[in-house]
Amino acid sequence: MLVPDPKVVRKLLTRYATLQIAQAERESAATARELEDVSYTLCVMMGTTDIHDAITRADALLLTDGRVADPDEDSDSGLSVAV
Repeated sequence: MLVPDPKVVRKLLTRYATLQIAQAERESAATARELEDVSYTLCVMMGTTDIHDAITRADALLLTDGRVADPDEDSDSGLSVAV
């Protein structure tokens, strides 16, 4: 399974949060487009179609320093749950 670079994920999460704040303070079409682009990129990198799921997965990735858990540790079947 491919694992995104944690540095890139961290930058995207930071950009996402910054754009969310900017959009909340003052809505603009340009900010909305960029927020949509960053959201899409995060979703693709994290293998999901929902931004909230992408953020959850990104946070988990950063908490593990980019390491992927061993499937034999927590799985009865030994199959990875990653997409």
